[in-house]
Amino acid sequence: MIKISEMRNRDVVNIADGRRLGVICDLDLDLDNGRILAIIVPSSNRFFSFFSSGRDYLIPWESIVRIGVDTILVEIKETGYRNR
Repeated sequence: MIKISEMRNRDVVNIADGRRLGVICDLDLDLDNGRILAIIVPSSNRFFSFFSSGRDYLIPWESIVRIGVDTILVEIKETGYRNR
């Protein structure tokens, strides 16, 4: 079992291109059915400026390949990212 608070500290890496996307900042939840729909990772622009117009990435739960001790591996094509 994994706690949501533990997931927030893990790096998210896209195995399709080897790029580190960042860390999870939030989750998209289906409260009626008790499911996680997606993980939300801030875009890189968000770190450089507090007032940045950068958008967060919504990565579907089905795109997660593996949840490791300190890393979450996802497989997603660049065009598969959905802005939040």
